[in-house]
Amino acid sequence: MNNAKQAPQSQQLNVKIDEKISEGVYANFLMVVNNQSEYILDFGRLVPGVKEAKIFSRVITTPQHAKQFIMTMKQNLDMYEKQFGEIKIPKQQNLEHKNIGFHTPTKHEGEE
Repeated sequence: MNNAKQAPQSQQLNVKIDEKISEGVYANFLMVVNNQSEYILDFGRLVPGVKEAKIFSRVITTPQHAKQFIMTMKQNLDMYEKQFGEIKIPKQQNLEHKNIGFHTPTKHEGEE
């Protein structure tokens, strides 16, 4: 009798997608907020000349899944760039100073 432990066999995962969902939604805006137990990703669209983004999809996930998502995206982007070349990103604005609907009041000189 062979008592050696066998490596678990890989399992095939069947993924089903609803026809309406499979059409997808174009997004050029992403807003991420989190707390200790979850990450909320809002995907939306910014249109030139309009001062607000419309959110089309919200994904709520755990911090662990958010990290796995980032790792998977990094791996996928690396493969993409290896095949098609570096993805160029225009000079990015400093988002710390960009007001996108939320702001923290700042103290003025002399105020306490």
